[in-house]
Amino acid sequence: MIKEVERILISEQELQDRVKEMGRQITEDYKGKNLLVVSILKGAVIFASDLVMEIKLPLTMDFMAVSSYGASTKSSGVVRILKDLDQQVADKDILIIEDIVDTGLTLHYLIENLQSRKPRSIKVCCCLDKPSRRKADVQVDYIGFEVPDEFVVGYGLDYAQKFRNLPYIGILSKEAYS
Repeated sequence: MIKEVERILISEQELQDRVKEMGRQITEDYKGKNLLVVSILKGAVIFASDLVMEIKLPLTMDFMAVSSYGASTKSSGVVRILKDLDQQVADKDILIIEDIVDTGLTLHYLIENLQSRKPRSIKVCCCLDKPSRRKADVQVDYIGFEVPDEFVVGYGLDYAQKFRNLPYIGILSKEAYS
């Protein structure tokens, strides 16, 4: 463990086990569908990479980059699309993969944006859910873990672009960002 991490919240093994379970469930739910996995950059890329390896179906994958945090520990509430999809989504079954659902504001904006493009369906999968901070009403269909209102890093989640490469989810010490 590194000094900036106060404690490990979810171990590498727990993450791997849950990703396998989620992959099995998504495989079952999307049989016979035209699955497009949309990974939200940068935070979800590690989770999404592990997860798609566990989805035993033909699928296509694309990426979007959105921002509402910058270098802060709190969402600004202003969502910007930094990178859009490279393909059309009409008549596809979209599975949005997020690293964490916090206030839900970014996800709400993203779902509305994608719905306007006429997909067959949209579901959401997140590694971490922090419902205590929710400000927007969003439905999350697949949840890896529910986490407390702490600043978490690792397994793709960052603080100021650092700590994404940690193989576990840890709570960032307050000294690291104050």
